[in-house]
Amino acid sequence: MAEIVVEKAIKRFGKFVAVDEVDLTVNDREFVVLLGPSGCGKTTLLRAIAGLGMLDEGRVMIGNRDVTYLPPKDRNISMVFQNYAIFPHMKVYDNIAFGLKMRKSPKEVVEERVQNAAKLLHIENMLDRYPGAMSGGQRQRVAVARAIAVESEVLLMDEPLSNLDALLRLEMRAELKSLLARLKATTIYVTHDQIEALSMGDRIAVMKQGQILQFDNPTRVYDLPANQFVGSFIGNPPMNFLRGQVQRDDGAIKVNIGDFHLSPPAEMNEPLRAYEGKSIFVGIRAENMETLASPAPDALAVMVEVVEPLGSQNLLTIRISEDILKVSTHPDFKVHAHETVYIRFPPAKIRWMDRDTGQAIAPSLDKVLA
Repeated sequence: MAEIVVEKAIKRFGKFVAVDEVDLTVNDREFVVLLGPSGCGKTTLLRAIAGLGMLDEGRVMIGNRDVTYLPPKDRNISMVFQNYAIFPHMKVYDNIAFGLKMRKSPKEVVEERVQNAAKLLHIENMLDRYPGAMSGGQRQRVAVARAIAVESEVLLMDEPLSNLDALLRLEMRAELKSLLARLKATTIYVTHDQIEALSMGDRIAVMKQGQILQFDNPTRVYDLPANQFVGSFIGNPPMNFLRGQVQRDDGAIKVNIGDFHLSPPAEMNEPLRAYEGKSIFVGIRAENMETLASPAPDALAVMVEVVEPLGSQNLLTIRISEDILKVSTHPDFKVHAHETVYIRFPPAKIRWMDRDTGQAIAPSLDKVLA
């Protein structure tokens, strides 16, 4: 068992609170991603779990052991750093073997595990090289091989792919996901790259200003953001947000966007009734709007300001009143700037948000924090 439990974690640097009463549970053999912008506290939280930075308050449990005050060597963890942190004066073999030798593992165990780790990372022919004679991608493979060779219960990874170029990053992402699925280690992976988070994690913890705003599986984080920040941070382009006015029309709830009216799904009538006469945000993804070339029921006429052909899609920039939106269309949909198109908003694809708090409005708010 290598479940990780963080309870009421607080870490301060002077008056700055880097981690603010965070609760986090990572199940045995689960792959969890800490995602957020720079300075949100994700690396600080990871280092606290690793024992590289002690918490001011709270505790860390690994496998039912309280490790809050234990040094890293006693936590049965391995860590992969952003800058690789491999020794330039040691050959690849010795870099991979370093953790095993520090634990005084028998010679035959060191040999077997180094060879196995090198094969898994496809560097078995580079064991006699020095890191200076290797590419960035190869050095990153050495760092990962060193971490997995010790066969720890927990693997902690701090932006391990951020120093690689885009193509190599794509290749390594797929390889790393496949490797970690085979290893079945409990893994926490820090990144600011939403594509890495969405494609790799079993669950994603989205962080801002030292707090976890949403902790859920990638599909729900993308489709059902807990608040406006998560919707705008996840997605490329980010979720669109329109200002709408909640009104009652013959007993039915409508959301007005200028002269256009949206009819929410039946399950949203009751929660939106509390906002009658108030403004809310209407959140919708670029790919979830239906784009039509001619007028249709429940479709809003809009002027196209910019067309960006992106190969797999066309990205349109449109304006609705004071709001600028991005709309994704099929590449075969022919439209030019300054032409009129008609946009339909599928109610099931809309995320309704409180304008004051930015929090999602739902029939019964899903438990998004775990």
